[in-house]
Amino acid sequence: MDHTPSPPPRPPKLRPLPNFIFMSRWLQLPLYLGLILAQCVYVFHFWVELVHLIEAAFGSQAALHSLVTGMGYQFPDIKDAAGVVIGQQAPKLTETVIMLAVLALIDVVMISNLLIMVIVGGYETFVSRMNLEGHRDEPEWLSHVNASVLKVKLGTAIIGISSIHLLKSFISAASMKPEVLMWQTIIHLAFLLSAIAIAYTDKLLNASHPADH
Repeated sequence: MDHTPSPPPRPPKLRPLPNFIFMSRWLQLPLYLGLILAQCVYVFHFWVELVHLIEAAFGSQAALHSLVTGMGYQFPDIKDAAGVVIGQQAPKLTETVIMLAVLALIDVVMISNLLIMVIVGGYETFVSRMNLEGHRDEPEWLSHVNASVLKVKLGTAIIGISSIHLLKSFISAASMKPEVLMWQTIIHLAFLLSAIAIAYTDKLLNASHPADH
């Protein structure tokens, strides 16, 4: 007997109008290409900030000024015996400045991870399959990605980014208004509650699927 496997069945040919509507998904391709360009900008920004940090560590005042200015950090005021502000401390590479600079670099990395998640997951979900099954560099999360999983992962990534921003604000809390810290904390909690709601909704939907079958 001939045990040659039969070729897989060809997908049915779509009618012109459904085929046109289905092909419209490729309109998203320029959007993902634009996000790749945005990723390039973030890579450039990361290296600029890293170079400033390294140069500041070697005593470059110009690099230190660019680093501090970019972070928006303000050094403590200098007061006289009567408590009157007479100036501001000269910029110097303190532990706080280094910590804020490193947190800024981590922030860039986390946003870049978010971009990759949107680009790869969104293309795989809404545009076309990449056929990465079996590839040694296939992301672990991509094997079971769908619109619901992507929303949950994006929500957790946004919480991580918001946490970094909130930590930066707490480190430099002495130079910030209490109202700003309060609203940043409230917004972070809103992100957290939104992610929990999305994850809980996704859990309920997945739990209802066995019942449907």
